[in-house]
Amino acid sequence: MGQMWAVAAFGGLAALGVIGGPSDSDGLRPAVRHRQLREVTVVATGDVLTENAVLAAGERAAAGTALRYDFSPVIAPVEPLVKPADLAICHMELPVGAPGERPGVYGRSPFGGNLLLAPHEIAHDLAEAGFDRCSTASNHSNDLGPAGIDSTIAAFEAAGVTTIGTARNPDETQRIDVVVDGVWIAHLAYTNYSNTVRPAGWRLSFAESASRVAGDVRRARQQGAELVIVSVHISQEMLTGPTGRDRAFITELTDAAPVDLVIQHGPHVVQPMEEVNGTPVFWSLGNFLSGMGMPGATRYGLPTLDLLLADVRFTERPTGGFSAEARPVLMCTERFARTVYPARATLADPSTPADLRRQIEECLARSEAIVPGLG
Repeated sequence: MGQMWAVAAFGGLAALGVIGGPSDSDGLRPAVRHRQLREVTVVATGDVLTENAVLAAGERAAAGTALRYDFSPVIAPVEPLVKPADLAICHMELPVGAPGERPGVYGRSPFGGNLLLAPHEIAHDLAEAGFDRCSTASNHSNDLGPAGIDSTIAAFEAAGVTTIGTARNPDETQRIDVVVDGVWIAHLAYTNYSNTVRPAGWRLSFAESASRVAGDVRRARQQGAELVIVSVHISQEMLTGPTGRDRAFITELTDAAPVDLVIQHGPHVVQPMEEVNGTPVFWSLGNFLSGMGMPGATRYGLPTLDLLLADVRFTERPTGGFSAEARPVLMCTERFARTVYPARATLADPSTPADLRRQIEECLARSEAIVPGLG
């Protein structure tokens, strides 16, 4: 996990080195100044939903301790993929409660679906797993109104994780972060729908149009961002590829503004990764943590157990800007314990139990039919 801190103004390039011979003052050839090219690794994961099966797993792990919930065991197998990254991004689909506040269902949405609250402990456990930042714009963001938005940001703030997509005040909608190696990254997050009546404009970032998001990207560049990442929570669930509407939105966005990476959430299943106008686009990462895919599930069946980690390496070009090398890494959720495992590493481990091996082989077969050549 790389160091990251909030900043207020652009500070320019600091990584210059002097190599070569003596300077002009010695009467010899001048020193040659070379910029030290920078490299940044970014990883991102899918939706975090603390539904009943996840809450039960957290309660089991916390039994006999002073904690209400402990989600660290279900995340632990993927820490080796998350912690080494310079910037690790999670996506919190649900609002997060205040300390001691009851998680779970808080009634029904006027537009269908449950209004949900995640426990306060989830923010700490995501931070301990290595996440630096979490996007919080989703259809559930306003499930508990402004209080839920405020408690979500407060929970992550207390855990040392920055958030984007929801705000307690207008100033929190404008945030550029500095990542190790001096690369200035703007991460913007949006949703294109809500389960509830839309809150005040600055409370929840809506992807009203590609031109609106493109304007935000251009402003981030003007403020000094060298890389811009855009997260979007979309509305169509259980599809294995982008809709025409989603494709048109991202095509227009990447044509109108310089975006370096697009990450989409919401379908609850994996979708392919591809380049659109030269920008890596992960159409859907699936669920990182969820209670979906339980035995007997109908709408949210076995494919909701399969998830991707977006692994992107940005390398500075000598001529300016950054190139991106992106790949999806498959992870799989164990159906009963809800533990998340990196697929290839777990299959390569001879100590992997037979039942877990079978589940991951099924996960790999389902996912490779959608995203060939998974790591």
